[in-house]
Amino acid sequence: MNLDFMLERFQSNLDMLAIISEDSSFTYATLLREISKANAHISDNVIPGSIVAIKADFSVESISFMIGLIQRDCILVPISHAVTNIDEFYQIAQIDYEIDLAENTPKILKAKYFDETKHNLLSKIKDTGNPGLILFSSGSTGKSKAALHDLVPMLEKYKLQRDSLRTISFLLFDHIGGFNTLFHVLSNSGTIVIPQVRTPEAICSLIEEHRVELLPTTPSFLNLMIISGVIQKYDLSSLKLITYGTEAMSESVLKRINQALPNVRFKQTYGLSELGIMRSKSKSDDSLWIKVGGEGFETKIIDDILFIKAKSAMLGYLNADSPFDSEGWFNTQDKVEIDGEWIKILGRVTDIINVGGQKVYPAEVEAVLQQMENVADVAVFSKTNPFMGSIVAARVSLIEDESLNDLKRRIREFCKNRLESYKIPAFVEIVDGVGISERFKKVRI
Repeated sequence: MNLDFMLERFQSNLDMLAIISEDSSFTYATLLREISKANAHISDNVIPGSIVAIKADFSVESISFMIGLIQRDCILVPISHAVTNIDEFYQIAQIDYEIDLAENTPKILKAKYFDETKHNLLSKIKDTGNPGLILFSSGSTGKSKAALHDLVPMLEKYKLQRDSLRTISFLLFDHIGGFNTLFHVLSNSGTIVIPQVRTPEAICSLIEEHRVELLPTTPSFLNLMIISGVIQKYDLSSLKLITYGTEAMSESVLKRINQALPNVRFKQTYGLSELGIMRSKSKSDDSLWIKVGGEGFETKIIDDILFIKAKSAMLGYLNADSPFDSEGWFNTQDKVEIDGEWIKILGRVTDIINVGGQKVYPAEVEAVLQQMENVADVAVFSKTNPFMGSIVAARVSLIEDESLNDLKRRIREFCKNRLESYKIPAFVEIVDGVGISERFKKVRI
């Protein structure tokens, strides 16, 4: 079966700690018992190969049901509590069942949108008898897209045993990075620590209490850690590695977090809901230059845009046309610089600000502004202008009070020798805090 390799490892490490959640700890022996209980519920209520949604965060129960559904060759639809348009997602995924874990006794409910006539891609994977996974994009630049995966090639990468660090499940339940974190840790008999809330204070407290070694997170959350001052309040000496991805990292934030945590290694990760998580290597802890690829992935650069072909690529979207070309290449829409075998990700093409024909990358401008005194955080975005088409705009969060006129003057002075004139923000506003999405990515709209 598809997860036999992982369950055999559980059996070989029964006394090892698998999951830490709230005030409870669960060994692999306990996890196997929870999986057995979940399987009993599933076998009594779910037809093999069904499309099943689980609205949850990580927990022993949700993990057990996830594993049980994969064993049952179901198509899994994880939905995190950050999702607000849940009915729309359920209709797009054409779910057959919903699992409710809110009460002490799990409930498996027949979907109110049940439809026997399925999307052709759903019919295709059902015909293979393989388990599947449906992941929805965040929708930050438009309508969320539903990516359908065959789980068999996705799970293949976890068969090779690797070292595992005690890890926080920071990225959400329905995120490709969250899925990858969970299965990497469990398939290597490691320990996963589940946060109840994802604030800098709560995460640092967990690191201290449970001697966490690996924090997978986002650049925006790392900046929140710096701004909040919690790094100095907690003992984070157990941390060995911080991985960051999902959005462009600012050079200034990377430099500051390196200074704040000098004994921690930093690695940029790269992955997409449509392709899975690639292996990556940072040139150094404080460098934005990376190599991406690994077994099962091919890359190429066309007009400074990164293209990827992956064995673990999705079958397609359930609510959009296929993004793959005739040879299976996927346009990531990520603009990159190239230095031999290294690349630097500048940002999504959709984020580029066009100022009178000149292209501006928000992350580049943010990196400069974040070096200024009294600037806690900044979000750079495009603002419509009748003469230029668009201008560069900035929302700035300050450490101490300052007048808007003084801030504008300081920005112009600070940027004049660091940025071309068209990249200097023409519109500036002071805000209490720069917007961060439920998925801990900077909001630039």
